Amino acid sequence: MEALLGEMESYALEHYIPILREKERHAFCRIVEEAKPHRILEIGTAIGYSALLMAMFGAEDVEVVSLERKEDRAAKAKEFICRSPYRDHITVMTGDAAELLRMLQGPFDVVFIDAAKGQYVRYFRRILPMLSARAVVLADNVLFRGYVCSDVKPPRRYKTIVKRLREYLDLVRHTPGFATELLEDGDGMAVSGRLG
Repeated sequence: MEALLGEMESYALEHYIPILREKERHAFCRIVEEAKPHRILEIGTAIGYSALLMAMFGAEDVEVVSLERKEDRAAKAKEFICRSPYRDHITVMTGDAAELLRMLQGPFDVVFIDAAKGQYVRYFRRILPMLSARAVVLADNVLFRGYVCSDVKPPRRYKTIVKRLREYLDLVRHTPGFATELLEDGDGMAVSGRLG
C-alpha cells in the first residue's frame, strides 16, 4: 500500500489535484482508526486517496461509498482503488453529490466532506438523518486559506465560499447532540462527533 499511496501523492502533485495534506493526514487517520467505522461516506473522491486511507483504518468489514462529480477523476480513482487490497470495499459513484445523496441509505459511521466548499451546509443537512448513533463528520478546508477565522477581508472571488464555510462551522457548533473540534493544521478540518 505504501508504494501505491506514494504513487498517488506524486500523481496528485503533478496534476494539481488536491488530496489530504501531510499535516492533516496523521490526525485524519487517527480519527478514523479510533472510530473503527463499518460504513463510510465520502463526498468528493478526487483520485481515491482519502477513500483508501479510510478503508485502511476502518473496521475489517469496512464499506466506503465515495461520491465524485468529475468523471475523469472518478475513473482515475477507480483505477488506483482496483490496484489496492480494498477494491471490494470501496464504491465510487459519479454525479452531483446532492442528487446521489438522495439515493443513499444510512447509517454511516464516518462521513468525510471534501467537495464544493459552498455546499457544506447543504451536505451536512442532507446526511444528518443518515448518521449512526456514534457518527463522526469530518469536513476539510474549513479555514479556507486562513480567511474563515480571520478579520482580513477575503478577495471578492472568495467572499461567498468564506461566508458559507463560516455558516457551516456555526451550524455544526450549534447542532444539538454534536461536539465540534477544529483542527488547524493544513487548511483546517472540522471534526464533529455525535455525543453518545
